[in-house]
Amino acid sequence: MKKTLASQLDSINEYEREPVPKHQQKGLKSFIGMYAGEHTAGTEFVIGPLFVVHGVSAPDLFLGLLVGNLLAVLSWAFLCAPIAVKVRLTLYYQLEKICGRYLVSGYNIVNALMFCFLAGSMIAVAATAVGIPFNIAMPGLEDLYPTSVGWMVTVFFVGSVITLVAILGYEQISKFANICAPWMILVFVAAAFAVMPQLGITSLESFWNVAQTRIWDGVPVAGFSKFTFWHVTFFAWFANMAMHIGMGDLSILRYARKWQYGFASATGMFIGHVMAWIASGILVAAASGEVTPGPIAYNSAGIAGAICVMIAGWTTANPTIYRAGLAIQSIVPMVKRWKVTMVVGLVTTIAALFPALVMRLLDFVALYGLVLMPMGAIIFIDFYIIPKIGLRSNYAEVAKKSFNVAAGLTWLVTLLLCLSLNFYQGVEIFFLGLPGWFIAATLYIVISKLYQQKEIEQQEVKVSAKSL
Repeated sequence: MKKTLASQLDSINEYEREPVPKHQQKGLKSFIGMYAGEHTAGTEFVIGPLFVVHGVSAPDLFLGLLVGNLLAVLSWAFLCAPIAVKVRLTLYYQLEKICGRYLVSGYNIVNALMFCFLAGSMIAVAATAVGIPFNIAMPGLEDLYPTSVGWMVTVFFVGSVITLVAILGYEQISKFANICAPWMILVFVAAAFAVMPQLGITSLESFWNVAQTRIWDGVPVAGFSKFTFWHVTFFAWFANMAMHIGMGDLSILRYARKWQYGFASATGMFIGHVMAWIASGILVAAASGEVTPGPIAYNSAGIAGAICVMIAGWTTANPTIYRAGLAIQSIVPMVKRWKVTMVVGLVTTIAALFPALVMRLLDFVALYGLVLMPMGAIIFIDFYIIPKIGLRSNYAEVAKKSFNVAAGLTWLVTLLLCLSLNFYQGVEIFFLGLPGWFIAATLYIVISKLYQQKEIEQQEVKVSAKSL
């Protein structure tokens, strides 16, 4: 008898609450393709133009991208990947062992919502390309709400396709990215080269001259703040802070055979981010300030450019919705992951209807990383430092606690301190991730020492009372 679709989906095992077995571990190729696909994204057609709008100079852009993306690769390789291959658990189950079920449930809701909004922006970007053949009016920089019924239908169509791939699990996501990534990279590069003559670029020397005078001229558009080398560096480093420093990619890298596969993130950072942000900046200059992703790609590379934007949005939204599904599924483990992912995909698609989500992408990405970063610091300290100072790792699991007060206070206090620096001292959100990590690490060590010692003393008192 043939299995029903639901029973086939039920049989997909993503090891949500157990270590990934050896026979399911993946080779380097899977991660090279996945990172290249995920980070050669439709959103690069938004981020690249925003650097132009914020008046980044050409020297600041190129040097900042080099330094910031190198730091991001090192963060994946040395912070996230070693823990991922040793414990081989999802981020959410690992946090449950440390923080307790109640605390991690709250974190997972926040995490999933952030993932939904991020994936929603990618669905919106893809929709700007899908709508081109149908002459659908695209939202502009100033639009906050859906602009037409055609836009809404397009978004729902794109969201449905992306959610379907995410439902099928990590293996299908990896295959999809491996197929699409090489082609997308070629189109990004080809589109940039195609418009260079329009800008007067005919040689390497003329490229640098035009780059400084017509593309990244250092002058922000009216109403936008001025960005410097430091803005570019810290944004490039922390654009994916939730994934590396925040340990979000424990869920992905748990499939890696070796921790060194964390260096595969270089394909995403240097091919995806560096190349794509530069290319999209060139395309915006050639399009005389047009910033809607689909049209600027179509104007430079024709139908291939539009398809590239569409696929780039898909390959990034797929693993993002997959992660969001895992986050929610860890709260309701009795519900199958595919069902949770389907609901998450619907929420994400609804979010994608609102173009403001795309146009405020730089600020959102920085805030998203900042909110999730303290838990990454907690995981790192709990894994490496806590056992060395005589305390117990995975305290919630060991002590059978549903809420680890030390972790909860660390998360809350870190965010309050960082946001206070932003609101009251004027420190831009791009710069808060680094000091925030050290604040969280220090707080977790100090509070854990006090909290665990107090628990031990209370246990000793109970034992003494019983013996009397």
